[in-house]
Amino acid sequence: MSGDTSITMVKRAFATSNGAELVWCELGEGRPVLLLHGLFSNAETNWVRFGHAAAIAANGFRVIVPDLRAHGASAASHDAADYPPDVLARDGLELIAHLALSDYDLGGYSLGARTSARMVILGARPRRLVISGMGLRGMLDVHRRADHFRKILTGLGTHQRGSPEWMAEAFLKTTGGDAQAMLPLLGSFVSSTENELRTIDMPTLVLSGAEDQDNGPADALAELLPNGTYVEVPGNHMSAVTKPELGQEIARFLSA
Repeated sequence: MSGDTSITMVKRAFATSNGAELVWCELGEGRPVLLLHGLFSNAETNWVRFGHAAAIAANGFRVIVPDLRAHGASAASHDAADYPPDVLARDGLELIAHLALSDYDLGGYSLGARTSARMVILGARPRRLVISGMGLRGMLDVHRRADHFRKILTGLGTHQRGSPEWMAEAFLKTTGGDAQAMLPLLGSFVSSTENELRTIDMPTLVLSGAEDQDNGPADALAELLPNGTYVEVPGNHMSAVTKPELGQEIARFLSA
């Protein structure tokens, strides 16, 4: 992985309880923060390439960035049996246990944000939580977006140039994603209820591109959470991750 050459990046792997190998990288020293990437992406693209991990690490954090199951260097099975409901959240909980993290922060972008919230609902207790690139609708109804991505993955090469589907396919190509692994992954997504979301009571940063409505209004999600704070950064769902403000705002929130 690339990034700030003044900070050493370490790559490691572990096997989950169902035998899938998951790869993660980490950099920096200090308070652990686990950051999860979005669908079709990977840790390098979401957190390293544009300097976010380095910016957060420079503020005194041990930044841990895994490749989610079916992404990057992690296991990418084509068997639907390897993608039970909430598998990504359970993978995240197993990584926390594997690393013996007891006092840590947690966050993610898009799918990674929803996964982070699901981890908290399933029992994770980070000191602070970051939900970026995700709105209330995307939490309450995973099926609309899952159907959108299913259409993309089953129609590769047929999407109209310039359409959202075409752009998503182009992004998948740049990350080298495995479409046949991501298809069964879509079936593992679990919607959250408003009552479940209200149990997320730790300080939570809801961070969104000013032009991002892909998952519905992010400010409405912040309002629902007992201790949510809404912050905008430049960009839309795809471009916000390229802006330095994303990492800067996360570092500012975690350092408070």
